[in-house]
Amino acid sequence: MRTMDRTEESRRGPVLHRDGGRIIGIGRIDESDVKVAYRRWAPFYDHTFGMVAAQGRRHVVEHINTMPKGRVLEVGVGTGLSLPDYDPRHEIVGIDLSPDMLDKARERVVEEGLDHVTGLHEMDASNLEFPDATFDIAVAMFVMTVVPEPEKVMRELARVTKPGGQVILVNHFSQEEGLRGWVERRMAPFADKIGWRSVFDTDRVMVCENLRLTERTSVRPLGLFTMMRFAKSLSTVECPVAAE
Repeated sequence: MRTMDRTEESRRGPVLHRDGGRIIGIGRIDESDVKVAYRRWAPFYDHTFGMVAAQGRRHVVEHINTMPKGRVLEVGVGTGLSLPDYDPRHEIVGIDLSPDMLDKARERVVEEGLDHVTGLHEMDASNLEFPDATFDIAVAMFVMTVVPEPEKVMRELARVTKPGGQVILVNHFSQEEGLRGWVERRMAPFADKIGWRSVFDTDRVMVCENLRLTERTSVRPLGLFTMMRFAKSLSTVECPVAAE
């Protein structure tokens, strides 16, 4: 059977992700789409989206800095904008799919002498190369709408977090109503071009029985982003694996 090329695929319209009869996501994103988008963004990311997302990033890091000394995994570390803000008593490990972004992050670590950053790795967030229960905190900021399989990423975040640890997200979640909802739905078919999904429901991250949602807070600017904080169970309940 002939493989359908990207032109044919685009003619069929956007991919709909459903939970029962309800649409919880629109748009297809492949790993190659992410790499291309962030190669394009890397040179001026800090002065564009990086500035828009700054307050959400600080909100999370300020929370982490109130916690006891621990090992923190930042998934989607990008150019490393958040790295100087972590309390140096924490050990920070960052991963990203984009080598161009990681080059910027490594430069930042060297230039600013960030000795608490002990690793920056090119890695797929849906297949983390760390043993189970490695980190006290796993944080993913502005990541879930840009990865091809957000459910798999959530399961990996849960897996590498220690029992009793925390998983923290900051992300854009879409609205169904109003002007914002209308704009998000119009942008949805272009997910592969812009590198993120504008229609994305919270149900796509609520997939792990061993993660209990403890906080959900809108963060600036304009409440466009939401922080969700999860506590990992002390029991041995595992995150269910999605059917292939």
